[in-house]
Amino acid sequence: MSAGLIILVVILIAFTGFFLGRARAYKSAGGDIRKLHSRPNYYGLMVAIYASVPALLFTILWLLLQPLYIESQVSKFIDTVDIPEGGSLGLVMSDVRRISDGLDVAVDAGTLTEGQIATMRADVDDLRTLLGQVGVAVASDVKQNVFDAAREYRRLSVKLRIAMGVIAIGLSVVGAVVSMLRIHPDYRARNTSEHAIKALLILSSLVAILTTIGIISSLLFETVHFFRLYPAKDFFFSLTWNPQFRGGSDLGILPLLWGTLYVSFVALIFAVPIGLLAAIYLSEYASRHVRSIAKPAIEVLAGIPTIVYGLFALITVGPLLRDYFAQPLGMGSSSSSVLTAGVVMGIMLIPFVSSLSDDVINAVPQAMRDGSYGLGATRSETIKQVILPAALPGVVGAILLAASRAIGETMIVVMGAGAAAKLSLNPFEAMTTITVKIVSQLTGDTEFASPETLVAFALGLSLFVVTLGLNVLALYIVRKYREQYE
Repeated sequence: MSAGLIILVVILIAFTGFFLGRARAYKSAGGDIRKLHSRPNYYGLMVAIYASVPALLFTILWLLLQPLYIESQVSKFIDTVDIPEGGSLGLVMSDVRRISDGLDVAVDAGTLTEGQIATMRADVDDLRTLLGQVGVAVASDVKQNVFDAAREYRRLSVKLRIAMGVIAIGLSVVGAVVSMLRIHPDYRARNTSEHAIKALLILSSLVAILTTIGIISSLLFETVHFFRLYPAKDFFFSLTWNPQFRGGSDLGILPLLWGTLYVSFVALIFAVPIGLLAAIYLSEYASRHVRSIAKPAIEVLAGIPTIVYGLFALITVGPLLRDYFAQPLGMGSSSSSVLTAGVVMGIMLIPFVSSLSDDVINAVPQAMRDGSYGLGATRSETIKQVILPAALPGVVGAILLAASRAIGETMIVVMGAGAAAKLSLNPFEAMTTITVKIVSQLTGDTEFASPETLVAFALGLSLFVVTLGLNVLALYIVRKYREQYE
């Protein structure tokens, strides 16, 4: 029984309970709703809440804790001899999960039966070939203990899914029945429903906060692990980025940080003036007809996938900059460069700056414009001295959003700027960014507990700190100019 099916059944019970609760409220009042404390829909909503919320919360909690319990039980099958040299229990457990999922796929495809799985031997049957037929890749030397652990993993997963479904559906039914029995004309169903909805809203807010805390905590935990294996001084102050997957790596962040800031700076230099001027034109000068055409046309740029921008950088912009600027000026001969990625990324960021700035400028009260005109100011003077200061907080927010988007971009950098980690002022040289190296370090075959892999978390935390610093700086600028304007 899958989690999706359980949730669907709970929703159906809640949906049915809504109508049954409303009908019971009518019946308890003898058909006269004036005798009810609350409107009938509140009684139905109360039943739906009691039928769905406890069961759904239980399901979510179960799904979070179930993998931990299964792995604690399955890991007993793994001996120290089953862990390869330089490996870890975590890597072996990932193989166990992969084999378990592969067996499920094989059963669904009809390649294997449950009886065959029960009698299979990893040292006799060609397990790798059998699972490869259904598109699941496993190691060629699967040990018997690992295979036994995978079978136990499947057995516990099925058993616990059934238990989860029975308990969740049981909670839903019990909640619906109990809430139905509480319905009578004097029952304050509206108060109960509103309190429950308020609690759900608070819970939703906590989910967002806890998610942020979880992201930061995971980065911090793995970063601390990384710095136990690699000196922090070398990471923050080394000018060399040269990971070696056999050890002896140089993992200095400065070349990556420089590339990130350089590419983002070029992108913002291109996007901010064009986007801001476009927003001023659309909001203050363009006719309604021109605005109805130009604004959607600019916003189309935001919907183009970044891989398309990357291809545009690789095929068009890069060769153009190389042939007409870099080579004639003697500054480079490669189509991959900071300027290539920056220009294309700037094109992508134009709608972020333009659309948000346009909305902020339009939100400035018309009375402020009229007052400026009444004092004899021209339109350009009004824009410069009245409208832009009033819209500055929103404009800074738009620029900050564009900067954050630029710092976190990966695909355009990979295809437009290359993957060379270096310190250089030449915009026609290939460089790379932090996000590109985070991807490359986490997608290799290196042991997860090695510095070459864990460095990705240190890079991620560093990127988070840089973005946080930009937010603090923007907040300071907004407050300073807002006070001067007010």
